[in-house]
Amino acid sequence: MGRYDRLRHILQLDPEEDFLEIYRLSSTYEFPWDFARSLELALYRTYAVPSIGRLLARTAELTDRTQKRYDDTALLLDAVVEHGFTSDEGRTAIRRINQMHNSYDISNDDMRYVLCTFVVMPKRWLDAYGWRRLSRHEQEASAAYYRTLGRHMGITGLPGGYGDFETCLDEYEAAHFAWDPDSRHVSDSTLELMASWYPSALAPAVRGASKALLDDSLLRAFRYGPPRPGVRGLVRGALRARARAVRLMPPRRTPHYARQNPEIKGYPGYPVGYRLEDLGTFPGREARAAGGCPVPHGKA
Repeated sequence: MGRYDRLRHILQLDPEEDFLEIYRLSSTYEFPWDFARSLELALYRTYAVPSIGRLLARTAELTDRTQKRYDDTALLLDAVVEHGFTSDEGRTAIRRINQMHNSYDISNDDMRYVLCTFVVMPKRWLDAYGWRRLSRHEQEASAAYYRTLGRHMGITGLPGGYGDFETCLDEYEAAHFAWDPDSRHVSDSTLELMASWYPSALAPAVRGASKALLDDSLLRAFRYGPPRPGVRGLVRGALRARARAVRLMPPRRTPHYARQNPEIKGYPGYPVGYRLEDLGTFPGREARAAGGCPVPHGKA
């Protein structure tokens, strides 16, 4: 198989009908590492919307249990990619996602915005750091994939094609990105999580490299100082060098799913694996155990 043979196969598919196959080929064969990094950045940038950042801070899922939340999110979303929307695994994952979201007052607009980040950020990451860019077929298949996920999650007013998702994201961020101390707390905790994946001596460098990948709107929202130009150039140059090296490698023969990522560390509750129905949070159960819940329930 040649380096671009899989792309040629993708271009023979219909992005509206074959969106799951196209998205699976792109995310697990062509760009598994890049999709993982770009989806991390996608979730991270949602913290800069104060209504999202404050809720995450109140639940403490991304401050006190950061690794667990990271693992659960990746594993639940990945189950749908791997098994499809109509599989038992896919339905279980979506049911768990909906149970968690329906336990909190989350606006439809915020939910739609988060979905937009999943569509737009991989494309933007690959434009800058990928061994090739996403084809138009892949962009539209991604839009169709997340439009389908959004319908399963009960989100209304979903964008149409990729361009609509991009416009929705840019307009929402322009209107809603703002400073909030709770959002900053969630951001700091996430940067600490990323640093924890490497030897402790490298932690400051990892935090600095992570900030070097943030755009100016995120830096302003979290009130981080701008990275030194040399650091930003070094980090981005290293990612582009990686892309050139990957371009010369033979294509992947087997898929790579999020559950195979070294960042999925596992945690005491799941020492020998996991069941999809056990992942995530159970606010009602946890509230009863704690004698009440400070987070309002019922979807706005």
